[in-house]
Amino acid sequence: MKIVLSPDPMLRQRAEECEPGDPSLKRLSKRMARTMYNNDGCGLAAPQVGVLKRIIVIDCDTESETQNPITLVNPVIVETSGEPEVAEEGCLSLPGISVPVKRPPYARVRYYDVDGNECEIAGDGLLGRCLQHEIDHLDGKTLFESCDPIARIKALRDYDAAIAAGARPGQTAID
Repeated sequence: MKIVLSPDPMLRQRAEECEPGDPSLKRLSKRMARTMYNNDGCGLAAPQVGVLKRIIVIDCDTESETQNPITLVNPVIVETSGEPEVAEEGCLSLPGISVPVKRPPYARVRYYDVDGNECEIAGDGLLGRCLQHEIDHLDGKTLFESCDPIARIKALRDYDAAIAAGARPGQTAID
């Protein structure tokens, strides 16, 4: 699968609900996970690969040698908590840059797995941030809309320079 890069209008559209248990979601999620790993990502939303469906794959276990992606179908944030923190975020659809984004550190999300079972996942740190970032994609929101206005101006300028320098998905900086 090919990563959709900004400013593609697909990244600004709200993704459509999936039918929980739809057998085609298993194949889609496997292809998305492979694309995520091939581009050194820890999360990927379907709109980032040109599919306007509410499905994301994540794997925030940076310590493990094994790949163990989690697929979330129709994810909904049911709770965030903690004092919002600013941290640099990268995005496969915005290669070559990282952007300071303020988010609560903890998120709890309700979703369906690929078999149609209702589940919940909760986490803080990288997992909490990744859940919020990927669900933003399902709502048509990129890092450019997630950061403050001053950071957005810098991010847009840096992104243009990174693309001109040949940035590819998975890169968060250009040397």
